[in-house]
Amino acid sequence: MSIGRSPEDDRPSIEDDRPLIGRALQQARVAAGLTVDEVSGSTRVRVPIVHAIEQEDFSRCGGDVYARGHIRMLARAVGLDPDALVAQYDAAHGGRPEPTPAAPLFEAERIRPESRRPNWTAAMVAAIVAVVGFVGFTLFNGADGSGGSVDVAEGSMPATTKPAGKPTPAKPADPKPDPSDSAIAAVPSDQVTVALTAKEGKSWISAKDHNGRLLFDGLLLQGESKTFTDKEKIDLVLGDAGAMQLFVNGKEVGNKFEAGQVQRLTYTRGDPGVGVG
Repeated sequence: MSIGRSPEDDRPSIEDDRPLIGRALQQARVAAGLTVDEVSGSTRVRVPIVHAIEQEDFSRCGGDVYARGHIRMLARAVGLDPDALVAQYDAAHGGRPEPTPAAPLFEAERIRPESRRPNWTAAMVAAIVAVVGFVGFTLFNGADGSGGSVDVAEGSMPATTKPAGKPTPAKPADPKPDPSDSAIAAVPSDQVTVALTAKEGKSWISAKDHNGRLLFDGLLLQGESKTFTDKEKIDLVLGDAGAMQLFVNGKEVGNKFEAGQVQRLTYTRGDPGVGVG
């Protein structure tokens, strides 16, 4: 019999074979062909914090609430399941804290009995109404008893209510034309138009205009589409170019990309051939 050992010491250890959160995020980022600066720009998480999280250091996040938010945004940017990583973080850091209920405090204030005071204003209004009603009733009876006609003051007749007519039918919206190659080709000639559809799977995409302004940065799920226009050019970054169907200035660009291939493209007004890989 060993001294100083408890039954807990003889329990078999259970090891989690899942990769660490930071390691999983780093591997997914590298597999997507993204740099730390690109991930930081798309998620608004500062570069030092991205580096710290990938090194499994969450102390720079500013607390568990911010750490969960950073993990969720980084996971979405690199194509991982954010809920699974947040659950893994909660399991390793004592679980998610329960919110403090605030309702009982306000309910206690709300049900506190209040002393009722006489409503003298309501009593005075009721008395005035009673006096006016009595005077009007007396005058009306006196005029009717004398046999004379009772003149009705102008404006005392009830206003005739205008019958509700049938609602004016709304003008039917112009029917939308059926999508066709001619409709896709009918794009303005004075600007560049790029349309993307995730046909073979999901892909992270980024699009900027000629001024470098970010038009979109995020994950495009299978079946979803995005269209971008600019008067000069559109810069694209495709995380999985092989999964995308691409139309430039109304013409389909042949899918010459392989699955999982990262592509950086630039398109301007004119033929899709001006795109730069």
